[in-house]
Amino acid sequence: MGLHLKAYEQQEILIRPCSLTLDPAPSILLASSHSTLVNICLQLLLPSTTLAALANSWLQEDCPGLNFAALVTGSTPAQAALWAKSPGVLAGRPFFDAIFTQLNCQVSWFLPEGSKLVPVVKVAEVRGPAHHLLLGERVALNTLARCSGIASMAATAVEAARSTGWSGHVAGTRKTTPGFRLVEKYGLLIGGAASHRYDLGGLVMVKDNHVVAAGSVEKAVQRARQAADFALKVEVECSSLKEALQAAEAGADLVLLDNFKPEDLHPTAAALKAKFPSVAVEASGGVTLGNLPQFCGTHIDVISLGMLTQAAPALDFSLKLFAEGDTPVPHARRS
Repeated sequence: MGLHLKAYEQQEILIRPCSLTLDPAPSILLASSHSTLVNICLQLLLPSTTLAALANSWLQEDCPGLNFAALVTGSTPAQAALWAKSPGVLAGRPFFDAIFTQLNCQVSWFLPEGSKLVPVVKVAEVRGPAHHLLLGERVALNTLARCSGIASMAATAVEAARSTGWSGHVAGTRKTTPGFRLVEKYGLLIGGAASHRYDLGGLVMVKDNHVVAAGSVEKAVQRARQAADFALKVEVECSSLKEALQAAEAGADLVLLDNFKPEDLHPTAAALKAKFPSVAVEASGGVTLGNLPQFCGTHIDVISLGMLTQAAPALDFSLKLFAEGDTPVPHARRS
């Protein structure tokens, strides 16, 4: 399953909510080089069967046996308000919904996916049996907090890149949490970044270890091209201009200039593009939110950051029960 949206073509990605009267799902607006606008609901990327399976696995992990706390609350109908307590970008509604759907609870949202969060704000309400609300509480909050944190950092990175006038792609990497990749890749997209390849089947990436195993850059690319045939692009990780030229000559579609300092990156990319203008250039390694603008340049098509999924802090959300008829508040109300 691939979530990358033609990640190496020149097109701008902007977050836009779908019409809430028709479809509350999140969407993005793709503006191509021909100024054709296409509205795409990102929730459509997530198969309902996959969402259900993930929700079930997360709930099973948290409660594989007896739930003694359920005896405290019983199954009385209850309601709870979801509060956002830290700034950022809201992301992960489909996963939150899927968890509570498995527990026969209903979620009503007050903010669309991709919304800018200004704390403290009520984001949603959840209704259902009390013991089910509390069974899903931590799992749902964890997922929403993680996805929103990644979307928030992705949005910050994209904004930093755009501030330079650069129009290439800010992308994540395959450095994701095992079992949580779908959530994290989806968060990248909501934040306006490209997801890069979703898995090993989305793009043939020839890295340094592949080159060592094959014996040379040329042999590695030739084998990759034979395996990929016409269906997949081939990208080669390179540590010098010499390797980059060898990779392009052998038929690479993309060249990843790895761990280059900005002062070395741009002349290397320019020299490569001068000889192979159709080869896309990705910069990666050592890129942070602080130095990202230094990597933006005319000959750079993609800048990828592992930190978008590895170092994004979780946003702070809480779920607080309230009595029917009472005004929800972002803290526990005790009599």
